[in-house]
Amino acid sequence: MIRGHGNNRHVASPEAIRIPSTTEQVVEIVKEAVRDGKRIALRSGGHCFANLVFNDESEIIVDLRLMDHVGFDDEREAFVVEPGATLLQIYELLHIGWGVTLPGGGCYATGAGGHFSGGGYGILSRPHGIVSDHIHAVEVVTVDERGEVRAVVATRDPDDPNHDLAWAVAGGGGGSFGVVTRFWMRSRGAEGGPGDLLPKAPSTVLCTFAAWSWGDITQEGFASFMSAYADWSKEHGSLDSPYLSLGHWLFLQHAETGMFNVIAQMDAAAPDARRLVDEFISFVGGALGAEPVVNVTEERPFLKATAQTMTAGETLTSPSMRTSHKSAFMKDAFPENQVEVIYRHLTQTVNPNEHTFLVVNSVRGRIGALADGDTAAGHRDALWLVYFESYWPDAADDKRNVEWLRALYQELYADTGGVPVPNGVTDGCYVNYPDTDLGDPAYNSSGVSFHELYHKDNYPRLQRVKAAWDPRNFFRHPQSVELPAG
Repeated sequence: MIRGHGNNRHVASPEAIRIPSTTEQVVEIVKEAVRDGKRIALRSGGHCFANLVFNDESEIIVDLRLMDHVGFDDEREAFVVEPGATLLQIYELLHIGWGVTLPGGGCYATGAGGHFSGGGYGILSRPHGIVSDHIHAVEVVTVDERGEVRAVVATRDPDDPNHDLAWAVAGGGGGSFGVVTRFWMRSRGAEGGPGDLLPKAPSTVLCTFAAWSWGDITQEGFASFMSAYADWSKEHGSLDSPYLSLGHWLFLQHAETGMFNVIAQMDAAAPDARRLVDEFISFVGGALGAEPVVNVTEERPFLKATAQTMTAGETLTSPSMRTSHKSAFMKDAFPENQVEVIYRHLTQTVNPNEHTFLVVNSVRGRIGALADGDTAAGHRDALWLVYFESYWPDAADDKRNVEWLRALYQELYADTGGVPVPNGVTDGCYVNYPDTDLGDPAYNSSGVSFHELYHKDNYPRLQRVKAAWDPRNFFRHPQSVELPAG
């Protein structure tokens, strides 16, 4: 029996767990599975929130944790990252070795394989885009229509005959096209030595934690803030905003936990950085109509700040935790009725546990510099990426935690069939926060499939890539890209 790291609710009892350390070993494992007709599932960091890996159909789990090399490939003039490398490991090695970084996520133990393939948003995404924007090439173990297994390299060069495979892997989600055994990372248009080929890591950053007491926030104040924050996000979503390097998250915790929190980080070398951070926190408090009860800003070395931020939530990323997750891209402010729903659920319903919250991640900036179709990650003009999350340790509490989050989400998007369909306000869901409710008509009556919610107009092209590179549908899971009809 094996459990997911990202969600202890999901369990698999496979016939075998294979732990390769080279691409050649992955090829042999896949050949064996094809020959024997076995269903395989792929694991890099094990942080999948849904049962896409750990389920009753997984017969062979290919665990890529030993494939964790991070280095520089002189021949390809790009950084190489293997799928089992974890985010903190990647950040440390890139920074110490070359002074560069990637704009990835904030969980230290997440593996590159799934994170890179699904997009990868983080606190540096406003100035530098998402991780998949920096994928220069990939090595993928594929299975063709005859059942032949081989490792192929695909690049983002439009003249590469394998270009579409690289396009699909850069944001189309993991587990649909083959086993990614290597990523080569180089920023678009970058030239020069290794230190010039990925984003420069800031020398130091201003790290801010501010908190307001829910006891000081009225419903009117909360509504005022949500409207004002939408205006602020629009005003400062462009590449010429002085706030471009301000990455921040709003943690909308339940009132029973007592606090409404902001976590922010800004390049300390940005012009007037300290003044801008102070003015942002003042803006938040002014819009809420409340004074912060905590407001601390410290200048820290980049790598120290990154490690501290990533390990601060170590309790929540424990393998013993059981979780429930949902997501939504917002293209505009939450309408008034939705703000009322959020406020009511955070203040008037019984909180299932202290680790239940909404996280509002301000995006735009460099993310919007690419068009929706430039990579498979197609939510380029979103205002916010919102995470709905709950964490708890005891299986006896599964029902009340899952149902609380589900009820909030269903009521929030009741006007569009219970899900954030792509329109002028909402823009679908994030594939790296997989949610099987999206495929259940009991919870999604919109007529918009989970494929469209994750991939929008990019889905037909993803299906064509699937037909070209996995025509037998060998690589599949409950939310994988499907072959085209007919």
